[in-house]
Amino acid sequence: MRAMLELAMNSGKGPVPLHDLASRQEISAKYLEQLLIPLKGAGLVKSIRGARGGYMLAHDPARINLYDIVRSLEGPLAPVECVEDAAYCDRVGGCTVHLVWGEMGKILVDYLTSLTLAELVARQQEKDRTCVPAASSLSAVK
Repeated sequence: MRAMLELAMNSGKGPVPLHDLASRQEISAKYLEQLLIPLKGAGLVKSIRGARGGYMLAHDPARINLYDIVRSLEGPLAPVECVEDAAYCDRVGGCTVHLVWGEMGKILVDYLTSLTLAELVARQQEKDRTCVPAASSLSAVK
């Protein structure tokens, strides 16, 4: 999610090299590369080859919601197997707990679907404007 936010923050500025993306988000480049594969497969990011290449969002940040990102990396977000596949458990038809898990999963999906990368960018920009770095606040106390 942090890498996608970083790409959204740089949307319209051209591709972000993998090394820069990994460095800025303090993520191993090898691990990040593995995360970008399913994101690319889901059509959320695209890669540009060459000396000025890197990764960029495939769509405007306002068109990518957080559920799209999570689903492409994690698959369905059902809290228990029987919510995704009723055949998984013989008790599904009469199980009240199954209903609770299903409702919880729906709330999670609805929430993540309601948030876009553009909204995350706005939240990050607001944090950047209002947050004082820890080092600055310590020197002010002295």
